Amino acid sequence: MDLKKRHPLRAKEAKKIIEEVEKKLKCNVFYTRSIEIAIMGEYKILLIDGEMDIVIVNEIPFLTLHGIKKYKPEKKFVIVDKGAVPFIVKGADVMAPGIINADYEIKKGEMVWVRNEEGTPLAIGTALIDGKEMVKGRKGKAVKNIHHLGDTLWATSTSL
Repeated sequence: MDLKKRHPLRAKEAKKIIEEVEKKLKCNVFYTRSIEIAIMGEYKILLIDGEMDIVIVNEIPFLTLHGIKKYKPEKKFVIVDKGAVPFIVKGADVMAPGIINADYEIKKGEMVWVRNEEGTPLAIGTALIDGKEMVKGRKGKAVKNIHHLGDTLWATSTSL
């Protein structure tokens, strides 16, 4: 999928989005040259120095998987066991039984990132339950998968 309407973003607007992501995820988003915005399907994408690092879903900015690997956030994570990995990377939602740990500060409805036990980012999604419930829960869906390894957003970000 191609990036449409790609253009530079005003410094003030870019700073606001980056600060929101940094605060929410506890990480430092750095850039040297430029920040652009583009449309890709239903999402707005922030390109930082030409790389697809932030996705805006329903007006909420969050790091892409590429951005997570680059900036190493410390918050809003969900850790899944090895058995869940193959399903998640094919786009499946995250089920509570496959969750080993999660950030207890996660609230239902927030964007989160999913990783394996080794720390590799697998997906981003929307929390369907609070973080504490994810760890204690033994049945049902916990995270709605929005972006995962191998999807069109991932493929486009690795080909830029």
